[in-house]
Amino acid sequence: MSHEALLLGIDAGGTSTRAVLTDLRGQCLGYGVGGRGNPISAGPDRAAEGVLDAVSAALTPSGTRLADVSVIVPAMAGMRASGGVGWLQDRLVARGFDGELRFESDLLATYFSGAASPFGYALVSGTGACVIRVQDGGIEGTGDGLGWLVGDRGSGYWIGHAIARAAVQDLDGTGPSTALTDRMLAHYGLTRTGVRHEGRPDELERLVGMLYTHPPIELAALAPLAFGEPDPVAHRILVTAGEHLAETLTAVLSGPGPLVLGGSVLSRPGPVRDAFLAGLGELASGLDMRPVGDGAVGAAVLALRAAGGRPDDDTLSRLTATVAAFR
Repeated sequence: MSHEALLLGIDAGGTSTRAVLTDLRGQCLGYGVGGRGNPISAGPDRAAEGVLDAVSAALTPSGTRLADVSVIVPAMAGMRASGGVGWLQDRLVARGFDGELRFESDLLATYFSGAASPFGYALVSGTGACVIRVQDGGIEGTGDGLGWLVGDRGSGYWIGHAIARAAVQDLDGTGPSTALTDRMLAHYGLTRTGVRHEGRPDELERLVGMLYTHPPIELAALAPLAFGEPDPVAHRILVTAGEHLAETLTAVLSGPGPLVLGGSVLSRPGPVRDAFLAGLGELASGLDMRPVGDGAVGAAVLALRAAGGRPDDDTLSRLTATVAAFR
């Protein structure tokens, strides 16, 4: 085994976890995937298991042990609310790790997955929505990311919530007719029966009952329904989502630079992206938009930075290419 420093970048998400083993040049030596890695949403035991599974898979191709790794950087959301680092550090130490463990933001990992510049922006619009301005490699400004109750405007959750309201108002007679209604009924395995209870359609009662049995954040699963066949109500929802995302980004803009885009809402052409660009207006011309699939490469870049490196565009290109070869 070489004595060259080895580093691990970990993109620890609420659904899955990705780990990248790299050397100081940015050459990926192993890549692994595990289960849910966020202790807030998954609980500390399950999150640690997901992270360790990803780490083990990343170490296997090169025969590396945790004792050979000098720096580990997990990138995740909500670290401040996770109750400290013990949920993961204790388990890593038990497996031989005695290096530096440094937690970073998942949004910063998203940014460095698409840009090496120490200045720029990242906009994530998936289940939630948040924008950051990066300065000197750290987060200097943040917009939204305030959660489903008071924020996340333009996110998958926001779109899903708007779809639910539109369908319910259609059935209740308080809103316009929309194709979203039948799409949403089908999503929940419901049909129109023609039966009414106390003047209300039976399917309305059943749909509302179904909605209230699930956590609100699960409304994000409805978002794809708005991207189906054209419908005026769906179109208005998507346009408004794009406008909201433009407003959030504008609030943190301080000059031209790379804009890394994460999440599924802005990843496809259509009304959301069109409204987003229209909302930015002339500001869009100063932004180099770069979509990324996840924060795995960026987590590895953060590990390089934590080890004292200064990754540049060549390093990012090398990491991106070599990680892709392992996926």
